[in-house]
Amino acid sequence: MHRRLQATVHGRVQMVGFRYFVTGNAEALGLTGWVRNGADGATVEVVAEGDEATLRELETDLREGPSHARVESVHVGWQSATGEFDSFDVRF
Repeated sequence: MHRRLQATVHGRVQMVGFRYFVTGNAEALGLTGWVRNGADGATVEVVAEGDEATLRELETDLREGPSHARVESVHVGWQSATGEFDSFDVRF
């Protein structure tokens, strides 16, 4: 069953390669969607679609982050997948 994960990652997650970390992991897992920096300067937003077990792997990655990041919290929501994405991209 395909699902959609929407996550907001809080902490020191901008200017540390977090978006590219997410993109690499999502692509390796075969997920589609996007990642972008939040306008507040302290969050990263993620929307990903795929099977639920694989999305949970991405959720685990989000809670760890790359080596220079400091993840304080991750807020996650779940929805049905829409199938609107062809790839996983960084949005600006």
